[in-house]
Amino acid sequence: MDEARQVNPGTGPPSPSASPPSASTALRRPRDYFQALRADLWTVAADPLPPLSRPRLLRWLPHLLVCAAALALAFAGTDEIRNSYHLASGLSTVLGFLQGGAVVLALRRPVPAWWLSLAVTAVSAEAARIAQDGVKYGVSVLPSPSPMSSIRPPWPWTSQGIMACALVLFLLALRVPVRASIGVLALTALVTYFLQGVQGAMSYSPTGLLAVLVLATVVLVGAALRGRREARTQLVEQASLTAEERARRTVLEERSRIARELHDVVAHHMSVISIQAQVAPHLVENPSEELRENLAGIRQNALEALTELRRVLGVLRSEDPQDPYGIGSGTGDAPDSPQPTLARLDALVENTRAAGLTVLTEISGDARPLPPGVELSAYRIIQEALSNALRHAPGSTVRVELTHFPRGVQVRVINSRPQQPVPPSPGAGHGLLGMRERAAMLGGTLVTSETSCGGYTVAAFLPRSRDQEPATGDDLPHPTGPRD
Repeated sequence: MDEARQVNPGTGPPSPSASPPSASTALRRPRDYFQALRADLWTVAADPLPPLSRPRLLRWLPHLLVCAAALALAFAGTDEIRNSYHLASGLSTVLGFLQGGAVVLALRRPVPAWWLSLAVTAVSAEAARIAQDGVKYGVSVLPSPSPMSSIRPPWPWTSQGIMACALVLFLLALRVPVRASIGVLALTALVTYFLQGVQGAMSYSPTGLLAVLVLATVVLVGAALRGRREARTQLVEQASLTAEERARRTVLEERSRIARELHDVVAHHMSVISIQAQVAPHLVENPSEELRENLAGIRQNALEALTELRRVLGVLRSEDPQDPYGIGSGTGDAPDSPQPTLARLDALVENTRAAGLTVLTEISGDARPLPPGVELSAYRIIQEALSNALRHAPGSTVRVELTHFPRGVQVRVINSRPQQPVPPSPGAGHGLLGMRERAAMLGGTLVTSETSCGGYTVAAFLPRSRDQEPATGDDLPHPTGPRD
């Protein structure tokens, strides 16, 4: 280990006598750079070019167009190499079809296809230069260009070679990281500089700069399209995750709200039990000591249960929900106030009418005492349904039906088609989740559907006891009119 590594970072800079970093440390960054470049150019694996998702009849059209372009470039490249460089016919054919084959290979393996295209270009340019030098020194066995020709052929890139390599690089930039695309472009420019700038050829028109500019533009466009596709995919995934998270958060908030409201209801009854157990001995003349002990035990157990209940549910915290329509949030500014029951249904309906809706109520059946949780859930379901009608069906007529059965209570809220333009809703769109949570908590059911006239129906059945079986389809009548 060298002295530079032995210095403790916490003791300040190394002493002047310390030796400089070793050569291996100095070459670490260049080595890492070349390792990353080698990984990009040799180990980058890209998926095959996927077919179009729609229309299904044309899903393989891009592949067919690429193959047609490759065939055309193969024939055109063969003619240009043979006519411009005056190489042998067999060699020209092999080079031209290898250039076209690189385009087809790019559909599945873009990096090997680029290597093949660049190798064909380098071999063509080198064969043309050798042929030129052979003509110059009189040793060529290949046909020499006509000395009367006034047009110098392109070199080291032919026009078909530029188009073929551009198509290969475009398919590569669409499916590999930007770093790999830049490395490929840099190495292509380096090979072009070596062929044209270092070796050179006097009798040809240089095309290296034009080729590099065209290929750089193609890589830039391909990388931009790939980035746009990745951003769109990430946006869709993020939107899906956001929707799932919003739904999960809505359910958790509704459960917390239900737990808090049940806590208030249970706490009330436990408090009553405690007070009655404390007062009972005073209502009996000469109560026995055994009775006093039993009543004291009942009161103590009630107080302990009340303390534990508040300790468990006291961690629930949530802000009061916004109530832009003024029909009541459920908690209000006084969270210690009694929880609403169906006895406050008239006040809820009057507030909704004041907000601009026409609300009709219909109560049928023999009203029987309901458990506090059932009354609270029925009230909340009606409240949420009226809030949704205000938000999504302005100007409509709403009918609230409350039917009492021996087994429980049925709630139906039906609104007609909106008579005014529906403004954009700022809500999260998960109010139905809360209503279903309430119904499921009590062992009931909730059904929602659109009506044939363009309205909406919310129907719920809440049994009196949680131990009863959930309501069946016979307990919930169908919404007015057939479903859309």
